[in-house]
Amino acid sequence: MANRQPLIAGNWKLNGTRKSVVELASAISDGAAGLPVEVLVCPVSVHLADVLAVVGNSPVHLGSQNCSEAESGAFTGEVSANMLQEFGCEYVILGHSERRALFHETSEQVAVKCLAVQKAGMTPVLCVGETLEEREAEQVESVIAAQLDAVLAAGGIEIFRQMVVAYEPVWAIGTGKTASPEEAQAVHALIRQKISSLDADIGSKLRILYGGSVKADNAASLFGQADIDGGLIGGAALDATSFLAICEAAASTVEKSAS
Repeated sequence: MANRQPLIAGNWKLNGTRKSVVELASAISDGAAGLPVEVLVCPVSVHLADVLAVVGNSPVHLGSQNCSEAESGAFTGEVSANMLQEFGCEYVILGHSERRALFHETSEQVAVKCLAVQKAGMTPVLCVGETLEEREAEQVESVIAAQLDAVLAAGGIEIFRQMVVAYEPVWAIGTGKTASPEEAQAVHALIRQKISSLDADIGSKLRILYGGSVKADNAASLFGQADIDGGLIGGAALDATSFLAICEAAASTVEKSAS
């Protein structure tokens, strides 16, 4: 893992009440204390203040699920990166497959959002991944290259110095299907190789997460792969016990590499 600290990020999606997210955040904060991994939770925007009140003095980091590329103006319903930073966010998930598919976000739009997030002093979690049709047509490499190329075109290789990439095969999100550790590792290696070919230092330090039906029982085998530096967790992130078990699995890989 080349001294890359694992990151376990919980994407809570459109879920929770003020009461339930406080309970979830509290349980995760208590359980994550002392683990040698970075833990991140990403609630909906209206719950940020409630969650910040819980995790603000804990090792757990706060993030957002999306942001606008605009700083301010006539963009009804949008939330800017500066606003998120003011609420204690350190990370912003960008380009999630649901945003690309349901809200028609383009790779170019995602790239502009990455720049906005970095300008506000936060770290983008850039999601890339292929659909089942694209995988079956053997287009994995070209699809992911195009998604990365849009970001490179907007910000150059330096944009990846303050970036996390999350590989999420679209066919494995919420379906119960998971890429095998070997399938996931192959794509992670591809991503790292592409970035490293432009800057070896940035490539070696880039954290690349796997997202796609990660659960407590498959986490250790995924995180044991050389280029998988943690996970972007959906469904299992809504249950503190399951999420913390995934964090523990990541911690065990750190302890093994240290011994």
